[in-house]
Amino acid sequence: MKKILTTLFTIASLTGVMAQESPKEEDFFKILKVTAPEGTLLEVGGMTVLPNGDLGVATRRGDVWIVENPTSRKPFFRKFASGLHEILGLTYKDGALYCAQRGELTKMIDSNQDGKADVFETVYAWPLSGHYHEYSFGPKIAPDGQFFVTGNVAFGDEEWWRGESRVPWRGWTMKISENGTMQPWATGMRSPCGLGIFDGELFYADNQGDWMGSGGVVHVKKGAFVGHPAGLRWTGMANSPVKLTTEQFTAKIDERRRRDENGRAIKPENVVNETPNLLYAMKEQFPNAEIQTPAVWLPHGILGISNSEILEIPQGAFGPFAGQLLVGDQGMSKISRVFMEKVNGEYQGGAIEFRNGFKSGVLRMAFAKDGSLFVGETNRGWGSAGDANEGLQRLVWNNAVPFEMRSVKAMPDGFEVEFTSPVDRKSAEDLASYRVESFLYKYHAVYGSPTINKEALPLKGVKVSADGLKARLIVGDLRKYYIHQLTLEGVRGATGSYSLVHPIAYYTLNNIPDGAKLAMSEVSTKNSAAAPATPAPAPTPTETGKKSTPAKSGAKPVTGGKPKLVEGQAVTMAKAPTYEEVKGLLTRHTCSACHQANKRQVGPAFADVAKRKYTNDQIVDLIYSPKPHNWPDYATEMPPMPQVPKADALKIAAWINSLAPASGSDSKGEPKP
Repeated sequence: MKKILTTLFTIASLTGVMAQESPKEEDFFKILKVTAPEGTLLEVGGMTVLPNGDLGVATRRGDVWIVENPTSRKPFFRKFASGLHEILGLTYKDGALYCAQRGELTKMIDSNQDGKADVFETVYAWPLSGHYHEYSFGPKIAPDGQFFVTGNVAFGDEEWWRGESRVPWRGWTMKISENGTMQPWATGMRSPCGLGIFDGELFYADNQGDWMGSGGVVHVKKGAFVGHPAGLRWTGMANSPVKLTTEQFTAKIDERRRRDENGRAIKPENVVNETPNLLYAMKEQFPNAEIQTPAVWLPHGILGISNSEILEIPQGAFGPFAGQLLVGDQGMSKISRVFMEKVNGEYQGGAIEFRNGFKSGVLRMAFAKDGSLFVGETNRGWGSAGDANEGLQRLVWNNAVPFEMRSVKAMPDGFEVEFTSPVDRKSAEDLASYRVESFLYKYHAVYGSPTINKEALPLKGVKVSADGLKARLIVGDLRKYYIHQLTLEGVRGATGSYSLVHPIAYYTLNNIPDGAKLAMSEVSTKNSAAAPATPAPAPTPTETGKKSTPAKSGAKPVTGGKPKLVEGQAVTMAKAPTYEEVKGLLTRHTCSACHQANKRQVGPAFADVAKRKYTNDQIVDLIYSPKPHNWPDYATEMPPMPQVPKADALKIAAWINSLAPASGSDSKGEPKP
């Protein structure tokens, strides 16, 4: 009987522990497969939902499918058109489908109602040089019924790293009427795959690259220059609304065009300890130009590496997030959530993770009639964090509200965080629950940028609303145009004492609003982390029976009887996890987008990291705060990854260390390619 009671008590205790585990994103948003006919390659380039609920799917291979009953278990795929050239956008208007092919905006009509397109009309054709990178994206329908289309830049022959606009309107947004009239709209785009309409305005998302330190969501005003200089080549044409010229640009901004003693072009690399150009400083350097900085930066390697579709969440879908934006990412196979506001007439706002774990690169999204989200995917040979080359999936909300930051708003003296459900007041009124840092990216001809000018900002007080749904933070040293990272790891929910599903938000502070500031008498200044710890007295030689020895520099203190971790000493678990046990973590946290087990990719192989003999804790520290100078042979610097939970990071670290030749572990890594 005693044994039975003990067992029951153990089960009850375990159940209690499990009940307290904080839910994750997959507990609220489930990824389902949309079953396609065998042999169908859905490398999705465009997607749109038709008025009757059918789904239009275009592929980069040039096919267009109509999917009937797309949310059912057995959807029916009907081929509507084929033979088109790399479709990278699809929309429906007035009984016809429109797509952006590589060289034109095309209208497709089923005139005899047999379910297949039999009329193909060129609405407008734009020039091409024939370079492989001259992709064209869109269309998106503007509020006045016209179409927005964007065009990729090409790349140099000798300077293969430098984006070029070889023919008119590469690196531009074009606005095209149904009768075939084209108005150049804005330039400065590099790889403008993501387009979306929000608040009656056009926004776009780009890919990190030369002049693009990181991706982001950018408001595309008519006449705007958004950063990449290639398209400035055509601003002298009569119909250009952009007046900034290449000559004006190069007179003030160094394009880093250098040659060696043999006359060969030198690829620009990041310069450490320089005073860099910053994109927002262009506003002062070119006061007569419409320089447009991102409304919301999407930090590279965290919220994407190649941002794609921008889509507003409709009312009735995804609960508390209706009216906000979703932004896909091709390289990291994920979706981020963006919330914006207007301050002093300019858009700004924040971004936060939403859903990871798609099977391939997220390129296109469209909401179904039932409120679920279709996700069209491809990696097009570039690779992605998913394990497939293509895919069509559906994201379904289970109607349970996750404990999240619903939004962040700028205040005259800091930020106001709104939650989806009430917070536990004790944790939310403790400044130790919060951390705020700010940083930015360089504006230079180098591919991408490290984070720079990173500073921890002082927290002076917090005021929690009576209903527990808002926390207003007083933050010092706010920096205009900088990304402000808000980390709320200590805040708990009033129900279940759960932590936030995603505890980090990134707010782009283009303007600091006017208004009343909080008085210190209104706020809590409690900070449990600031309480001085009382150190335990050091043992005397008499107590230990030995002489006391000073700790070595770099050694970690002994805590709770755990062994000391010394730099250079590899530490593994009793049994390191296998590759199969960490594969999901490597995908979820996008490690696989840049690293392989035994092969150099964007970053070093995990096996090469293991050879450095870091401890598990040191690898975790490097995940959170990378040291690019440790790997000087790699052009692309690893971004900080603070969003990886420590338990996951430690598991990944233990697996990495198991790959070391002398680790002694019998765990098996990923098979060598």
